[in-house]
Amino acid sequence: MISRLFALVVALGLLAGPVLYKPAAAQSPTEASAFMQQTGDMLVQIVNGSGSDAQKATELRNVIDRQVDVDGIAKFVLGRFWRVATARQQEEYLNLFRRVLVISVDSKLGEYKGVSFTMGRTTPTEGGQLVNTVIKRPSQAPANVEWLIQDVKGSPKITDVVAEGTSLRLTQRADYASFIVHNNDNIQALLDAMKKQVSG
Repeated sequence: MISRLFALVVALGLLAGPVLYKPAAAQSPTEASAFMQQTGDMLVQIVNGSGSDAQKATELRNVIDRQVDVDGIAKFVLGRFWRVATARQQEEYLNLFRRVLVISVDSKLGEYKGVSFTMGRTTPTEGGQLVNTVIKRPSQAPANVEWLIQDVKGSPKITDVVAEGTSLRLTQRADYASFIVHNNDNIQALLDAMKKQVSG
């Protein structure tokens, strides 16, 4: 349910309807670039470090919790269905979204050994600051990844990842909407599918 691409890019992290997702004013280009540089350095150090996979996974989750607006992304991804979900369903969905993301990240951790990244330019957009990076892994072609940085409750956060021109939160939003519509607009069907992911 959480796209593999989204999970992989956030792990690397270095990684229609009313707008549900309204952070405060964006950071300046300089602040956003410095934030992304710091985030990338922390995650590269974790992934390439000598700790066990379990230690790395714990450290990685802590960084993601601090640097990524996971709840904001989750609400955006659910789109118009967030408004019609009950309070219980909303709470359960946010919990499941985070758990599915963590499982997806943990399962791919070993694939990133030797990762590095270089910073590119930062471009102001209506939604925030878009920070360009080039991510490199051994035996893999370099990947152009842009990170949308916004001010969320007074702190900079990653709120979207644009990989090779594709917004991952928009892609995931379309996937979730399609799944729910094909299940007669039943949000519980999505929650049940996510439960299977985290229990399997």
